[in-house]
Amino acid sequence: MAKVTVQFTCSECATTSGRWLGKCPGCGAFGTLVEELHGSASEAGPARPSAPVRIADVSAEKADRIPTGVSELDRVLGGGLVPASLVLVGGEPGVGKSTLLLTALGAIARGGRRALLVTGEESSAQVALRAARLGGAEQVEILAETELDTVCATLEAERPEVCVIDSVQTLHASALGSAPGSVAQVREAAGRLLRVAKEVGVATVLVGHVTKDGAVAGPRVLEHLVDCVLQFEGDRYHEHRVLRATKNRFGSTNELGVFEMTAAGLVGVPDPSQLFGATHPGEVGAAVACALEGTRPILLEVQALVAPTDLAMPRRVGTGVDPRRLAMIVAVLGRHAGVSLASADVFVNVAGGVRIDEPGADLAVALAIASAARGVPLREGIAAFGEIGLTGRLRAASQAERRLEECGKLGITAVIAPAGTQSRSATRVEPVETMRAALKAALDASSGPAEAAA
Repeated sequence: MAKVTVQFTCSECATTSGRWLGKCPGCGAFGTLVEELHGSASEAGPARPSAPVRIADVSAEKADRIPTGVSELDRVLGGGLVPASLVLVGGEPGVGKSTLLLTALGAIARGGRRALLVTGEESSAQVALRAARLGGAEQVEILAETELDTVCATLEAERPEVCVIDSVQTLHASALGSAPGSVAQVREAAGRLLRVAKEVGVATVLVGHVTKDGAVAGPRVLEHLVDCVLQFEGDRYHEHRVLRATKNRFGSTNELGVFEMTAAGLVGVPDPSQLFGATHPGEVGAAVACALEGTRPILLEVQALVAPTDLAMPRRVGTGVDPRRLAMIVAVLGRHAGVSLASADVFVNVAGGVRIDEPGADLAVALAIASAARGVPLREGIAAFGEIGLTGRLRAASQAERRLEECGKLGITAVIAPAGTQSRSATRVEPVETMRAALKAALDASSGPAEAAA
């Protein structure tokens, strides 16, 4: 009979300890050690050595990707699912993970491939109701099971081409004494499913829960095991969702997929610039940023509000932008552009719930803040992109031609960009070298009295 031992495992980094500690010795987090029961491994015979081979002698077969039928999902994956790969999809409850994957499974099944849905959170009847509402998922096979051994045996016997596990936190291995969703159970489930996926050739998608900080729940080893990690972002009370890849062994991690939640399920948005880049003429504190997400340029409306404050330390609040980069932009505006914000609260928001990570959107954020601080709208029909340096000079942004082409599609007449930016499209470029010159070129000259009063 296997001997059962008691160990304490960190829920953040999976470090184990023989006794409980208030602080994890591995990652330094407090209160993360959880008691778990572990069975001792059975004695096995001596391992047999394997002969290594040279990389040049390895025949790498180029397997065709499996299209999911959802263009935005294929874009983020890099062209579709790779056979025998393991993909992890995370997101907040209610954001639409199950809806998106059921839609993809329906399209895969209609294409003549076997698609299996293993559900541990819902019954088969509940999934059937959602499938009837979405439509097109009648050919998807379903298995309502939480026992890990049964799920792995089913995959080995049935050998579907694509399988979705919803969710990995509900799987339970009877050999372990801990509860489902614990660190040991999640690690065991991911490891077993990885071996089955590689041996059988099943493209497996795992749905994972997230913590209150938005990270995938469970040990970090879960993200290291899988081939691709997708993060589904968005507010469940808003209609738009954003899908990003934080890890992708078979494609870029800079791609972005935009979806809209409708009564018929999630629908891809092929032209998000038309949706997020629309502004109202003469609006104070609004600027159009031309950001680049992977190979997709996208126009986004950046909104800013500057209000006087009585606090000793004014607030710098950013939604959709990095707060540290926002503080740097405010400091550069005050030091090199003559926009004093030392006694004012600054709030910045990216419309549509999209997050901007690249530095090429710095110039648009700065122009929106300056417009709100001086009470002067930006010129109508302009956009901006460029990176701001600490000296007040602007640095060129990557792939400027793709950004300018996107601006031309939406009727942008002029783009304010760093000096040296060349344009081969119909969109006119107004080159500027410093932050002060950018403000002079962008602010509406017809609003001179209001600017002087400000």
